[in-house]
Amino acid sequence: MLSSIGAKSIEDLFSSIPERFRLREALKLPGPYSEAEIIQYFKERARESAVGYTSFLGAGVYNHLRSVITDVIIQRGEFLTSYTPYQAEISQGTLQAIFEFQTLICQLTGQEVANASMWDGSTATAEAVLMAERIVRRRRVLVARSLHPQYRDVLKTYARHSGLSVEEIPFAGDGTLDRKALDSALQDDVAAVVVQSPNFFGTIDYAPDLAERAHSSGALLIVVVTEGVSLGLVRPPREADIVALEGQSFGLAPSYGGPFVGAIATHEKFVRQLPGRLAGLAYDSQGRRGYVLTLATREQHIRREKATSNICTNQALCALAATVHLALLGKEGLREMAEQNLSKAHFALNELLKIPGVRLGFDAPFFNEFTVVLPRPVDAVNRHLLREGIIGPLALNASYPELSNHALVCVTEVAARSDIEKFVSALRMAVTLPQDRQ
Repeated sequence: MLSSIGAKSIEDLFSSIPERFRLREALKLPGPYSEAEIIQYFKERARESAVGYTSFLGAGVYNHLRSVITDVIIQRGEFLTSYTPYQAEISQGTLQAIFEFQTLICQLTGQEVANASMWDGSTATAEAVLMAERIVRRRRVLVARSLHPQYRDVLKTYARHSGLSVEEIPFAGDGTLDRKALDSALQDDVAAVVVQSPNFFGTIDYAPDLAERAHSSGALLIVVVTEGVSLGLVRPPREADIVALEGQSFGLAPSYGGPFVGAIATHEKFVRQLPGRLAGLAYDSQGRRGYVLTLATREQHIRREKATSNICTNQALCALAATVHLALLGKEGLREMAEQNLSKAHFALNELLKIPGVRLGFDAPFFNEFTVVLPRPVDAVNRHLLREGIIGPLALNASYPELSNHALVCVTEVAARSDIEKFVSALRMAVTLPQDRQ
């Protein structure tokens, strides 16, 4: 193999890797273990995890109720072991499931067409920006600083070698996108304005005026949704040109951060620029209904030089889980779940504001996440909460240094009233304890 590629040795093959990054000693792993010992090892590690803890941590990953029916269906062999559905004649079940997923995403977002899914919300956001650049043929992108910090990092990575210029627009005092700053930055060279709603601080940050402002300069509006359950209650971003969605809330467990499922929805006139797969409904010469992959310009197909994406697959199994979950909930079920999120989050906020020194961070409408300012550092408070069996809120100062002592609290339908009251009681104790006892 070395000879075939023109390398004299393994060292020659890896010569491009700097010496300081090369592993010269054995990995520091325990063992070797037998199979029984390995199973026992992981059982012991599992007992160390946060099983039984109550979590008030969100920030793009949400703990929602999931039916066991979802797992039963996606673990059926025809779904769990299926590969890419290129041969329509033997993949009708998979193609129909993808088509149903696309339909549900369109219904949720108020858009006309959606793709077959993406890796996750962050890559969906980045691919949506590239899609906007292809449509308007401009290379400057305005991104709300209230967009998830990790999504912004992924977008910057995409942009680094794509010739895109990414500029961040600050947030106003209520946590929403600063409209004056946006208006000042909008010029006729802007490809897209990217905003998240509910945004990273939990506030509802979408209104039709954003589309009007973006369109006034010929730019497209991209709305990012990380908490899909919000669409059961919050007005969908119909006026947006592209919607990038994270579907983890639809039947996918947090699972230490993945795998999740993203999606892009848009207007039908932009369908040719939609990245990834697209399943369509077709009829044969005898009028029989069938499903096929269609209108996809991908790197594995013809016209490779015009491919709209280098993502060569999608999260089909995760998309199937989301489809099953949403079908089980139905419209009324999703709305009821969203209402519970809204009600419990507002109850939690009202109780927290009764604690001396705790105040609201951003006074704006929110769904199931909100920001509070604590009288003590958030990390210190979280250490106390963890000892009480509670996973506390996110400290925002890690990504927003100016937001000292700001905590992002998430409350979903899985939190019982007793859980919220325990959280409030523990937090009250944490902020009133002497410094040396935290």
